[in-house]
Amino acid sequence: MPTEQSHILLIDDEKNYLIVLEALLLDAGYSVTALSDPESALAYLDESEVDVIITDMKMPKLSGKDVLEHVKRDYPHIPVLVMTAFGSIESAVDIMKMGAFDYITKPFSNDELLLSVQNAAEMASVHRRYRLLHENLEERYGLHQIIGKSKGIRNVLDLVDKAAPTKSNVLISGESGTGKELVARAIHFASPRKDGPFITVNCMALNPGVLESELFGHEKGSFTGAVAMRRGRFELANNGTLFLDEIGELSPDMQVKLLRVLQERKFERVGGSEEIEVDIRVVTATNKDLPHEVEKGAFREDLYYRLNVVHILLPPLRERREDIPLLVAHFVDKIAVENHLQRKIVHPEALDYLSGYEWPGNIRQLENIVERCMVMVAGDSIGVADLPPEVKDDESQLKNALDLLPVELNLADTLDRLEAAIIRRALARADFVQVKAAELLGISKSLLQYKLRKYSITGH
Repeated sequence: MPTEQSHILLIDDEKNYLIVLEALLLDAGYSVTALSDPESALAYLDESEVDVIITDMKMPKLSGKDVLEHVKRDYPHIPVLVMTAFGSIESAVDIMKMGAFDYITKPFSNDELLLSVQNAAEMASVHRRYRLLHENLEERYGLHQIIGKSKGIRNVLDLVDKAAPTKSNVLISGESGTGKELVARAIHFASPRKDGPFITVNCMALNPGVLESELFGHEKGSFTGAVAMRRGRFELANNGTLFLDEIGELSPDMQVKLLRVLQERKFERVGGSEEIEVDIRVVTATNKDLPHEVEKGAFREDLYYRLNVVHILLPPLRERREDIPLLVAHFVDKIAVENHLQRKIVHPEALDYLSGYEWPGNIRQLENIVERCMVMVAGDSIGVADLPPEVKDDESQLKNALDLLPVELNLADTLDRLEAAIIRRALARADFVQVKAAELLGISKSLLQYKLRKYSITGH
């Protein structure tokens, strides 16, 4: 008995067989469409969802082989069972080589047919769940899920769009919480490798010994506790994308081993001697200044250039303030759906404070605060009073901005940076209307425009 109702398309020019088989499959709990004309059956496939196809071999117009060829070409996920009264070992081998799920010779027992159909239906169910999962991942991590309209984020989307179709390695840099993994996934799902695996490794989370085994795998008995052979992330990512996060944390020894794999596209498991070839695309991310790490001798220059074929720099949230209202709306919808909560309205005054905050934790911090408000705030709206103190308190916001400045600083440069930050904040709160921003700052519009030119601030 099927665990879920599968739809079977039954094709046989012998109508008596159709009637008997349809009744058998209906009694077993399947949904059945029985057609005697194979051409009509193939047209039916263009309009309907079918899980399993059962077709006779000898039919007028189109044979079972013709049906199988058509299905394998246009609907490769649908398993096909082929029936014939003219069975032979040779024809069975040919049909199976063409991709048939099973080959059944008439006459057959009901149990034999039902077992084959059940196995085919279970495989179809697995494929269907995989397709739904993959479509969900594409929707979740596609380019349209990178939220923003600012110049900085448009530049990021342009680079992703150009880099995705290629095989080139990509280095994504930016502060913690700016969405580097989201960009890496967008590159994968916009690439020809999107049907392959996307494998992630956080290089900072594992010590060098564990990381080596995690990346390259190990053979049984290669070290204490290696009770069985284990494939590493490089093998698992074959024909897909390997995302190495926090790449700046790699030890010198691991940098050498990674460089070799990038150069030769082959490696050995820990404790093994067999070379394993892989076809992968490597995307890396870091919040470190890798050129500075190279200058210090902490990161290999040759590895840096191998990784940095395409460089994508993610701007911090404080440099893309016009995106904050869009991100807030996105997170409100997302959190409401995930937690079965009522969608809340964020008051314009609260959005002003959110847009003016410095966001040291970037997008991750913004999402955290929106989630906290969605869960903790009663009613259907979020106001200024509902925001955490560091966001709604002007003194806290100023202290937060000062804390971001370096210890050693030039007073004139620092005052310029603070003035520029205050102007950006006023623009965000004024919805980038310069007259309103000038009023908030207590200066004339002409003076504001002068300062916009002075600090190269986009005033819209």
